[in-house]
Amino acid sequence: QVRLVESGGDLVQAGGSLSLSCAASGLIFRPNVMGWYRQAPGKQRELVASITSGGITNYEDSLKARFTISRDSAKNMVFLQMNSLKPEDTAVYYCAFKRGITIGTMTDLDSWGQGTQVTVSS
Repeated sequence: QVRLVESGGDLVQAGGSLSLSCAASGLIFRPNVMGWYRQAPGKQRELVASITSGGITNYEDSLKARFTISRDSAKNMVFLQMNSLKPEDTAVYYCAFKRGITIGTMTDLDSWGQGTQVTVSS
């Protein structure tokens, strides 16, 4: 299976920026989709953004103006650049992987990272 390790989570003040990284290893076949999800206390896990091996991106509509997903396929890494952070962005951010061209639903995802904590103070 594909193993994912996130890094970059931190404590940041509202309005600040943060960049998350996800390193993937294992049987990484193409095509595939990699994405970022987040889960705040007391809330369900939700999609932040995803990117296919072909470079097609998809964003949660409310976040697309502030967040940017990218990947470096040669290094098997995916990134999430977060700008203009708000306290509502506080959550554990998870990297995910799915073989194929689309994700579908969260239950379709093949692999999850352990998560990295992002805390935005007001």
